[in-house]
Amino acid sequence: MTALRHHESREAVVPSSDVGSDCALCGAFANATAAPRSPFAPGAVLFRQGDPVRLVYRVLSGAVISYRLLSDGRRQVTGFYLPGDFLGLEAGLEHTTTAEALSRVDALAMERTELAGRAVTDVGLARALWQVTVRAFRRSEDHALILARQGATERVAAFLLDFAERMGRPEIIDLPMTRQDIADHVGLTIHTVSRTLSQLQAQGLVEARSSRHVRLLQRHRLEGLCA
Repeated sequence: MTALRHHESREAVVPSSDVGSDCALCGAFANATAAPRSPFAPGAVLFRQGDPVRLVYRVLSGAVISYRLLSDGRRQVTGFYLPGDFLGLEAGLEHTTTAEALSRVDALAMERTELAGRAVTDVGLARALWQVTVRAFRRSEDHALILARQGATERVAAFLLDFAERMGRPEIIDLPMTRQDIADHVGLTIHTVSRTLSQLQAQGLVEARSSRHVRLLQRHRLEGLCA
């Protein structure tokens, strides 16, 4: 993993299949204002690790990466946020990660104190916040399980399947992140990620048309690798 990243032009990200879920929470954002500095240019930072938590964001378009800088200078990518996702819903007073735009990002923002205050009297909103929090926790657990138990092939396959699922299970997925971003997320080196993609392609499981476009040829076999 690396603490440095070179900003490259990113592809636009279409809305995922999750857009429209958590209606009560979406409704709370219906009258929210555009996030400060929205639209964010590729490489722009929404918030930094250690900043006081003030705003909750809803991504409307584009993609956001979150990462944590470790004490030894390495970077650990904790997640990717797509259209319809919320970020900034943290329990502590300070952000534990940095959030950075991978592509041009449009986002709405709301004061966390306002959102929390409305949830006190709005049962539906409180339930939606709980559901979003539970899903985030489960995703974190799944990620930890991948890092702890699976080899390189399983980690890369699991990442591709998860991203495709979030995008509505298309056959061809356009990745807004670099291979270095993927490597820092699944706990591998960029060379291992590239070699693994080449191996999956040689086995006829995927077709890596470029570093950003991957076609899933045999999804069931990829799923079998992660079982």
